Amino acid sequence: MRDETPRVRTLALDVPGWPGHRAGQHADVRLTSDDGAVAQRPYSIASAPEDPRLELTVSLLDDGEVSPWLAREARPGDQLELRGPVGSAFSWHVGDGGPLLLVGGGAGLVPLRAMVRHRIAQGAATETRLVVSARTRDDLLYAAEHGDWIAAGVSLEVTLTRAAPRRRVDAALLSAPSAGARPHVFVCGPTAFAEAAAEHLLDLGHAPERVRVERFGGALKSTNSIGFAKSR
Repeated sequence: MRDETPRVRTLALDVPGWPGHRAGQHADVRLTSDDGAVAQRPYSIASAPEDPRLELTVSLLDDGEVSPWLAREARPGDQLELRGPVGSAFSWHVGDGGPLLLVGGGAGLVPLRAMVRHRIAQGAATETRLVVSARTRDDLLYAAEHGDWIAAGVSLEVTLTRAAPRRRVDAALLSAPSAGARPHVFVCGPTAFAEAAAEHLLDLGHAPERVRVERFGGALKSTNSIGFAKSR
């Protein structure tokens, strides 16, 4: 387990029989209380397919049913029920080619991190531009990895919404430098952020079929395998 910020934790899981996943997919976590009540929530997979353990990065929601246990109470050796992988539409493999334009707001960076790590693990030179929005520098996820991403050729741009110099992800920021390159575009973040970014991208001429958007809180379904995971 690793605290990314005071309210965000990454859990590394051993998952016997995990069938593998594509970068960008989800897993459903299901918890059962002592009185038999069941709660299930989807979480983006933060790790690349090549990583030795499955990682989930969880943001604490004060009124959540699952995140408080995952982000505050889970301990090494605890077991939880995991269902997945989920969501092949929002996923990328190096074989899909590039360029890549990745746009993440807050915890929306989680599945995009998996894509970046997959690219690096494969030794690919895919042109990749990553635009990340966070409230402050202290809210940026995976800050210790950013230097490695840049060293591997990823163009990383960070905007802050509650610290100077304040700027939101806007059309001007998204317009450069890949005009006309027809990149694969992945946008992930809170609903308002994701919808605004997608609208900017479409206005800039990106083909709708090449812009994949994932919003927090959407309904996610899967009929894939169920297994048990142990946290580390």
